[in-house]
Amino acid sequence: MFSVTVRDHIMVAHSFTGDVFGPAQRLHGATFVVDATFKRTDLDGDNIVVDIGLASEQLKAVLAELNYRNLDDEPAFAGVNTSTEWLAKLIADRLADRVHAGDLGVGARGLAGISVTLHESHIAWASYERAL
Repeated sequence: MFSVTVRDHIMVAHSFTGDVFGPAQRLHGATFVVDATFKRTDLDGDNIVVDIGLASEQLKAVLAELNYRNLDDEPAFAGVNTSTEWLAKLIADRLADRVHAGDLGVGARGLAGISVTLHESHIAWASYERAL
């Protein structure tokens, strides 16, 4: 399996519901380093996995919808614990939608999957992987 990873970051504010979250139940900020990995079994006709420039642009566009936002104020996330794991899935699904829409170019039609990793810090991160 071949893969290409592009990286960006987001800064959000949010809070959680549930004792398991301890002090994170209060409103707090989080800065995530975000890695999006695109995978395919065979290289395309240009011998690449995906156009890195387009992949970077699309990741940036997806993250712009979240960046510098208080996620608690977003109507689409009402009642949702916007955990690192949940955000990884959200970003992966939004990237998948962009692949299917052709926003990552014709060659991206051969992608087999996407994984997204959100790094909370140098010691903790969460990922979500999905097929295309």
